[in-house]
Amino acid sequence: MTSGRHTQVVVIGGGQAGLAAGYHLRRNALGFVILDAQAAPGGAWGHTWDSLRLFSPAAFSSLPGRLMPAQAGEEYPQAAHVVEYLADYEQRYDLPVQRPVRVSAVRPDAGRLRVETDAGAWTAEAVVSATGTWWRPFLPAVPGREVFGGRQLHTAGYRRPADFTGRRVVVVGGGNSGAQIAADLVVHDDIDLTWVTRRPPRYLADDIDGRALFDAATARRRALDDGAPDTGGVASLGDIVAVPPVRAARDAGLLKAQPMFERLTRDGVVWADGASARADVVIWCTGFRPALSHLAHLGLREPRGHIATQGTRAVGEPRLHLLGYGDWTGPASATLIGVGRPAREAAAQIADLLS
Repeated sequence: MTSGRHTQVVVIGGGQAGLAAGYHLRRNALGFVILDAQAAPGGAWGHTWDSLRLFSPAAFSSLPGRLMPAQAGEEYPQAAHVVEYLADYEQRYDLPVQRPVRVSAVRPDAGRLRVETDAGAWTAEAVVSATGTWWRPFLPAVPGREVFGGRQLHTAGYRRPADFTGRRVVVVGGGNSGAQIAADLVVHDDIDLTWVTRRPPRYLADDIDGRALFDAATARRRALDDGAPDTGGVASLGDIVAVPPVRAARDAGLLKAQPMFERLTRDGVVWADGASARADVVIWCTGFRPALSHLAHLGLREPRGHIATQGTRAVGEPRLHLLGYGDWTGPASATLIGVGRPAREAAAQIADLLS
């Protein structure tokens, strides 16, 4: 049964990927609405830790059609500057964002797709899912996690060092989030920090930032599409971008990673050799997974949790496009600079489908 409001395209998510999709849908003269679960513009950027900065200068961190202005006194803009930019982007292009609207399900409906929300249902000829990963933090199944008596939180819940004054903190994770949060905490003498990683930290060369990462991801995708050997992409360069705070802590000898512990106890962690450390807090900087629960009724999920795609289009449902979840939906598509191209291609394919 088809009922409720109708438009040609529903975009689910009002962060950077959803806005890039909206920009290109408008350029293709398509009718659309963007449904955003957040109460304010900015997507995940409004929920990050206070000291977070971009990996690239503002000019190399822009959505299609509008360069991000530089932030005064900062080569690498802060997250709050990104929020301001995204809010301005919405207004500049008069994008039809409705918020807060939480999507619960997408279902087939009489040759269309039905988008069910807490504000009623929409039907559409096509749907762009752009919900990202921030809302689905991943916690590894480490023995003892359920018995640890201290506080546990994920990257998504970390905000500032002042929240951990006088505490013994274990930061878990050897990627960018782990290194940045460890660097944020380690400079405070009133915080006892232990940083643990599964393998020794791999820093990218100090002169590499997001521009080089985007180029590496794009080159890898082109090589794979052409049947050439896998270049390794970003992973071949290292795991940690040496942004200024990380570089300063590392060069001062403060960022010293310990091997991953074997298990947690009620009051700390224990390594395989029997060594132990007391802890009040564990911060899991262990990554995210795609937030795709709203697509469950389409029956497209594969064992690893992804949906098979050709570019951004779902192989099993040509009316559905996935945007901004990582390289499997476009090279560097989870970045500001990288999402523009797959968004353009998705909008063009939707226009072709509807014509």
